[in-house]
Amino acid sequence: MAFVKIHTRCEGCGSSDGCAINEDTSRYCFACATYTPPTDEKEYNVIDVEIKVPDMSFLKSYTNGNAVSVVDRRITKTTMERFGVVREGDKYYFPYYDKDLQLVAAKVRGVKDKSFLAAGAWSKGTLFGQNLFPTGGKYVTVVEGEFDALAAYQMTGSKWPVVSIRTGAGSAVGDCRANYEYLNSFDNIIICFDGDAPGIKAAKEVAELFGAKCKVFKPVADYKDACDWLSDSKEAGFVDRWWKAESFIPDGIVAGSSLWDAVCTPMAPSDCNYPWEGLNEITYGIRFGELVTVTAGSGLGKSQVLREVVWHILQKTKDNIGLMFLEESVRKTALSMMSLAANAPLHLPDSVVSDEERERAFSETLGTDRLFLFDHFGSTSIENIVNRVRYMAKGMGCKYVFLDHLSIIVSSQDNGDERKAIDEIMTKLRMLVQETNIALIIVSHLKRPSDKGHEEGAATSLAQLRGSAAIAQLSDMVIGLERNGQSDDEIERNTTKVRVLKNRYSGQTGPAGRLHYNKHTGRMLEVEPEPDGELL
Repeated sequence: MAFVKIHTRCEGCGSSDGCAINEDTSRYCFACATYTPPTDEKEYNVIDVEIKVPDMSFLKSYTNGNAVSVVDRRITKTTMERFGVVREGDKYYFPYYDKDLQLVAAKVRGVKDKSFLAAGAWSKGTLFGQNLFPTGGKYVTVVEGEFDALAAYQMTGSKWPVVSIRTGAGSAVGDCRANYEYLNSFDNIIICFDGDAPGIKAAKEVAELFGAKCKVFKPVADYKDACDWLSDSKEAGFVDRWWKAESFIPDGIVAGSSLWDAVCTPMAPSDCNYPWEGLNEITYGIRFGELVTVTAGSGLGKSQVLREVVWHILQKTKDNIGLMFLEESVRKTALSMMSLAANAPLHLPDSVVSDEERERAFSETLGTDRLFLFDHFGSTSIENIVNRVRYMAKGMGCKYVFLDHLSIIVSSQDNGDERKAIDEIMTKLRMLVQETNIALIIVSHLKRPSDKGHEEGAATSLAQLRGSAAIAQLSDMVIGLERNGQSDDEIERNTTKVRVLKNRYSGQTGPAGRLHYNKHTGRMLEVEPEPDGELL
């Protein structure tokens, strides 16, 4: 199929001249590598589009045509001859060779406009110019177009190999991957693509293929490509930037020598503390960008501990907070939060408070317009939970998000593989914390130990985290809660031991205080044992 119109605007990426229209009205954009079918079907991306022309009649042009200089671009006849480019009538013919150095295709461009078509066995062609330069050299420059290859070769003294990808930035990775062994044989690969957004993106993607041996030519605003430099007689400026092309450094790699200012800036110990000093002494508080897991046996007060932390953050900061308590209704969560402000368990039917006290409790919690609750009924899929956390962080500006609990998400998945589901949700939550820089505090259940259960005060450990090692591996902090909920002693029955099981921040772990639940006020306050064992 042949193109009937080229260099048109792409509605997808905005390229002004990257899109070509086929005979059947389908379109292909060489800038963003997007194919649009001739119907109203949804666009889809393709890796490579083969342009087929049934015959090799273009070969006669190499007999009839001549190498000539291109005056407006300041490309000499000698350079044209070196690359085998000829002009016949109002068209230029750029030769493409296969890996056996046989001429198999040509790109045909108009002299007076930017129109082009591909002729011959296009899919067999290697990079433009690849046939001229043997493997194993010191430098090779990769550009985005045939004229750019001629210009870059001429400006660098006609000494160093220069090749071009075949059909614009959209095909760059595919073209370079197809000729990987050839390019990788050179000591240095200079990427010199166009200075527009598709070219910059393609340069990074190609550099990722080859790693440290890649150097990226940094464009300037006035010169989009190599042809612009040459046509403006700026050969010296181009060569200077060519020699100064910077070695490619993948995202996330930082030179240690650049970190002096960072290491001289004191680290803030936390963005907010916990409500209890024993826990703060070991953890140094809560920090943005951390994933904290709170774990305990069933029914031992994990949700109440989280609510105390929420109430403390609400009092000590001005940040928004997201609440996803999946085992209870939003009404129950709302009343439980108000209970902390009222110092009375408002969610219990025998709780007696005045209308004024209830209104004040609402005003200090839900009425602050800083708490955002998730009404989760029927929607606990992994993707839905992750999307809601992201929306709380980005859409509602929540800096702290509480998710209680992980097990209810896992149990709702269709595949029935608990370990796989935990791995998936933890990986996505970990990545989301890094993406949004929030403090995410989640609850996870424990496996039942072989002897005494956690409901009877058994100690917690990382090995007991339920279902997958991913919880321990991907959490920055793991906090265990221990309480003998079956003790005959009322004080012991309502006292929770806090234990830090993992602490990526400081490395300190171990016992971190005791919290006593007052059933009259509904509050968990820190207590210390006296020498005789009685609580202060």
